[in-house]
Amino acid sequence: MSLQSGLDALKQKRYQEAVELLEQFCRDCVERDSSDYLSAQMWLMKAYQATGEIEKAKILCQKLMMSENPQARSWAEQASQSFRQTPATQSNASQKAGRAATTGMKLAMGGVGGSLALASGVTMTLLFGMVLALGLSLVFILGSDDPLQGLAIAIGFTLVFNIAAFFLSPFIMDLTQGWLYQTRWVELAEVETLSPETAKIINQICQQKKLKTPRLGIINDENPTAFTYGSLPNSARLVVSQGLFTYLDDDEIATVYAHELGHIVHWDFAVMTVASTLVQICYLIYSTARRLGRGGDSKIKDAMQTAGLVAYVFYIIGTYLLLYLSRTREYFADHFAAESTGNPNGLSRALVKIAYGILEEGSRTQEPSRLIEGTRALGIYDHKAAASTGTAYRIASDPQKIGRVFLWDMFNPWGWWMELNSTHPLTGKRVRALSTYAEQLGLPTEFDMGRVVGEGKSLNKSRLYGNFFLDVVLYGAETIGFFIGLVMGVILWSSSPNTGLAFGAPLIGLGMGILVKALVMFPDYKQAPETDILTLMSDPYASPLRGKPAKLEGQLIGRGDAGYKFGSDLKIQDRSGMLYLHYASRFGPIGNFLFGMKRVQSLIGEQVGAVGWFRRGVAPWMDLIQIQSENGTIVNSYHRFWSFILGGGSIILGVVLTMFLSS
Repeated sequence: MSLQSGLDALKQKRYQEAVELLEQFCRDCVERDSSDYLSAQMWLMKAYQATGEIEKAKILCQKLMMSENPQARSWAEQASQSFRQTPATQSNASQKAGRAATTGMKLAMGGVGGSLALASGVTMTLLFGMVLALGLSLVFILGSDDPLQGLAIAIGFTLVFNIAAFFLSPFIMDLTQGWLYQTRWVELAEVETLSPETAKIINQICQQKKLKTPRLGIINDENPTAFTYGSLPNSARLVVSQGLFTYLDDDEIATVYAHELGHIVHWDFAVMTVASTLVQICYLIYSTARRLGRGGDSKIKDAMQTAGLVAYVFYIIGTYLLLYLSRTREYFADHFAAESTGNPNGLSRALVKIAYGILEEGSRTQEPSRLIEGTRALGIYDHKAAASTGTAYRIASDPQKIGRVFLWDMFNPWGWWMELNSTHPLTGKRVRALSTYAEQLGLPTEFDMGRVVGEGKSLNKSRLYGNFFLDVVLYGAETIGFFIGLVMGVILWSSSPNTGLAFGAPLIGLGMGILVKALVMFPDYKQAPETDILTLMSDPYASPLRGKPAKLEGQLIGRGDAGYKFGSDLKIQDRSGMLYLHYASRFGPIGNFLFGMKRVQSLIGEQVGAVGWFRRGVAPWMDLIQIQSENGTIVNSYHRFWSFILGGGSIILGVVLTMFLSS
């Protein structure tokens, strides 16, 4: 794709075509510091202005203002003046919901998020008890002659380890962050040059709460994110990415910093630091006990296996406790930011723009960001939820379109179920809470969540809830089938000793579960309707189980696997948004690897038609059936094929095993 063709389209006022050509050139350009790339960025900004995509033009202008090329910087600084004179910009600004005249007004949470103190206390108590119990078991396994001495050793071991983890983990995180992301530590004055209101908010909160200004870091990555870690409030680290300053306005950046300062004021960042360490201790003990239990004395072997099983159960429980604490603390940090800045609408906009920024950066690179993936639990926003919210914001800053995407978060029972495995509350629920704070302050809300709630109440309840509990069972059909087969095999074997039934029945149950689930997951797709990504995202009835057949037209823009150069999953982008495509080779994992290694790179950049089953969890995706490119290349995917092969194969193996062992 040549730069000249994009410039010609722009000169001839074919603005939409110019946008497409220049975007394609920028994606294909390898040398991001070249003069051609910078020229394409400049003219793309002009094309965005011409098509009315002012938000995109402003973001691109901000990026150019931070370029190392002095001519590009100077051009962008002059171009930035045009935004102050653009009627579309003024209209857009006038639509931005306002903020309170004063800060610090107390806002009722109304039960949102539960109790942070209770969540922290229960999590820490249970995790501490788990590690203590595991420490005791290991000490007694090693054969202490004096139980009291063993108890003292176990308590001492637990205390020393926890204290060491508490104080050392921030320094370990510093080294890790510096090595992985090249974190740059800065003074408050530098933050002030990037966002004046942020500096005022930091000073205001630190003075009010008698806190030392946290150590401030910036990561040179355009994916917008922010996170906090540490052990004590006066030695906390608050790190943001450069993308935060690119995609957010000054007042919105300030609310993000206030949110992160809320974690410090509440001490929950320290609780998370320790709790995460304790969960990892459980897993460490599980893996160690499992390894030691493979040989040696039978008594010690049995004891190690028991300790390993207990440790693994504690690890699973601890993980879900940690996820619950993580979600609860986000609600309280949002509440703190709303009170401290008097600007809950600013934080609502910030969350949506962060989703948009993650989506935009993902569309410009072939590899997903390691920063966003690696800091998922710590960051202000779960990047897996960005596809739906960012898609709505990507094509228009229309609050109604964004609101429809939130319907699934707020009313679909699968949203609640999937949220159990998420580090963050669903975006719709956070924006709803922030809207109630705006109402308490007497402000108009950024997103009309009252209308969304009203629309949610009119949804077909039988479609939402009628089959939900059955679907939850079907979602785990293979596991349930295996255990039903196991129980039946044991019962039949106990009444009529037959080794074949004990081993064959679980495999038969597993196979039947896979087949039943496949029939529900992969319905007939021959009449799949043509649609776009935003329409799919806006479906409040979407399910991670019952696939919705759909046809999409768009461009393959990169891989879907973070940091994996041979990943077989892809990303497709149309004019309304971006969606992950999940590929399955007929040759299984080896075929997936070979496809990722040999064919994916040649497909990236192609305009394609894709057919598949759309699903929605915290992150939406499509299980591919077929991709067909403009040049005639056809790629088939075999999700349903493998389900039937695995299900049928398991049943046949179970029957053969039963007959063979019975004979």
